[in-house]
Amino acid sequence: MTAPSPALVELAVAHGVATEYWNWQGEHVVVSSEVVADVLAALGVDASTPEKAALALAEHHQARWRRTLPATVVMRQGWTPWFAVHLPHGSPAEVWVDLEDGGQRRDIPQQDHLVEPEWIDGVQVGEATFQLPGDLPLGYHRLCARIGTNPEISVSTLIVTPRKLEPEKLHRTWGWVLQLYSVRSRRSWGIGDLHDLADLAAWSAHDLGAGFVLVNPLHAAELAGRMEPSPYLPASRRFANPIYLRIEDIDEYGDLAPAERDLVRTLALQARALSEDSTALDRDTVWAAKREALQVLFRVQPSVGRIAEYGAYCDRESQGLIDFATWAAIADVHGPEWSKWPEELQEPTTPEVVAFRNENPDAVEFHCWLQWQLDEQLARTQARAKAAGMSLGVVHDLAVGVHPDGADAWALQNVLAPNIHVGAPPDAFNQQGQDWSQPPWRPNALAETGYAAWRELVRAVMRHGGGLRIDHILGMFRLWWVTSPERPTEGTYVRYDHEALVGILVLEAQRSGVTVIGEDLGTVEPWVRDYLTERGILGTSVLWFERDADGKPLAPERWRELCLATVTTHDLPPTAGYLAGDHVELRNRLGLLTRPVEEELAVDEADRDAWLDALRERHLLSNTDGEVARIVEAMHRYVAHTPAKLVGVALTDAVGERRTQNQPGTTDEYPNWRVPLGGPEGEPVLVEDLPNNQRLRRLIRSLNI
Repeated sequence: MTAPSPALVELAVAHGVATEYWNWQGEHVVVSSEVVADVLAALGVDASTPEKAALALAEHHQARWRRTLPATVVMRQGWTPWFAVHLPHGSPAEVWVDLEDGGQRRDIPQQDHLVEPEWIDGVQVGEATFQLPGDLPLGYHRLCARIGTNPEISVSTLIVTPRKLEPEKLHRTWGWVLQLYSVRSRRSWGIGDLHDLADLAAWSAHDLGAGFVLVNPLHAAELAGRMEPSPYLPASRRFANPIYLRIEDIDEYGDLAPAERDLVRTLALQARALSEDSTALDRDTVWAAKREALQVLFRVQPSVGRIAEYGAYCDRESQGLIDFATWAAIADVHGPEWSKWPEELQEPTTPEVVAFRNENPDAVEFHCWLQWQLDEQLARTQARAKAAGMSLGVVHDLAVGVHPDGADAWALQNVLAPNIHVGAPPDAFNQQGQDWSQPPWRPNALAETGYAAWRELVRAVMRHGGGLRIDHILGMFRLWWVTSPERPTEGTYVRYDHEALVGILVLEAQRSGVTVIGEDLGTVEPWVRDYLTERGILGTSVLWFERDADGKPLAPERWRELCLATVTTHDLPPTAGYLAGDHVELRNRLGLLTRPVEEELAVDEADRDAWLDALRERHLLSNTDGEVARIVEAMHRYVAHTPAKLVGVALTDAVGERRTQNQPGTTDEYPNWRVPLGGPEGEPVLVEDLPNNQRLRRLIRSLNI
């Protein structure tokens, strides 16, 4: 491993690639030239030799002068930014904006700003400067330029975003934080579904005064072969997983013939028996049963009105839906890993893919139909939550990225980086670093396409909810790109245009009336949290991580107001398990520690004792009370004493569960994302059991919100 040369450093900086950083222990790390070159290669930049790096640097400079307009211009409403137009030196330019709504064209004035011309490809190219007005409406507009008498028009994307959302106006409330698949009822098919979520939301709002329910990502998973259990490694983030459908809630269920209804009921009985299993969820068996039932329902002739509603849905989702459904249909034939498909099917626009779609119209339409059913049930779930009195209703969760062999990775190859994974450098809880196996956005490709894929994704996940949590929102500023899957430490940070990514997020949130929560835990540059607050995005505060400058528990009155505050998070055990040190024992058993277990246990015990002392100092816990349930209640009271706008309560904490949902750094070594909701002894806890759960009711009463 060698340090990057000055020329390679200059090239890397030009493309937003870090050549050095500070790690979680405060140590300065210089990124090797090999890692830097690999990351640049994924961005389409050849820096494999010093000579090629020098050529790439010159090309980067000239590329800006070769294009008439910037690929994308992003501004906040009220700003008046300048931008450059490149043209043959001495030529006049006419520049204007075509507004999104087709309204009046806005001419853009040129500024008196001298920039020396440059010789590019044997032509002297000038740079004219223009200034956008501050009164442009919000939205996605066309920035247009005509040079001299040339009839051709250059066009790029202009995005005008709100200055900020207004979380200050948010009514303070509490809500559940849960993994939907784990929350089963006696009517669900072995896994929690959208009807269960609606029932839980309605009961919690009416009886307990809950204002929201935050669920795990409901993104689509692969439907052929083994279903990936992690909701944070989806096949697509734009579309949803049909395993969450309640079969009996589909309109066409009422039109089934007797024999077909008997078949679906038999499948339901078999699947419901799985809800009695308290050890692990069986997604594959559940999906096999649901898929058979859904195929029966798909064959039912819908009414005229239903046909029209389905057509309207398909029109709205357009090519994105067709691409997703095509991927799913091909996966049914060739398996879920598109990188192993016949080569001619590995690109979504090849003639062979078009031919497959034309030859298998029912197979493709089945997957379109599934997404329509999900769209309807998601809308119904949010409507029930709001009707019962929730101020926000369902808060959805957006994963960082997608499965490298999933639908989005197949359909969006033009904007995703090849041969690179998203991950995280080592930190206190994951000391070997993390490889999340997801291909990252290419920041340069996003700008070239006007951020179309990001816009469509954000719009889709906000459609049927009152809030959106962004997992690892720091990824909109920089992401850790892993170049070696075997060694997550072999990587570096890549910068993104956060003004564009966050601006689009804020624009879509304002249009949808959605509250945005950024999960801003981990290694955070201090200015990032200030920026998110400036844009009106709530942060995330977790009790175990909230410390003052001396490392002591942060007093509740010093916590942030504009945040979602919780005791724990899904990457840690429920609080009862954390208090017992389960997370240390589990990581030791799985070989994930980088220091002796005795040292880890000692640090963990000191941390736990510090929090217990803080609870006692606040008179939230007596000196003699050591009952786990009382400690859990006291910790939630502590969080409730903060000024946080949103207080989240893990449903696992409310029922006394100890088992963790996910252990980072593992896949099948631990049953990640497969643990059903259970009580203190691991016994199944179903939705119908919750109203009479006295432990749950005591915890909620303790909040006094």
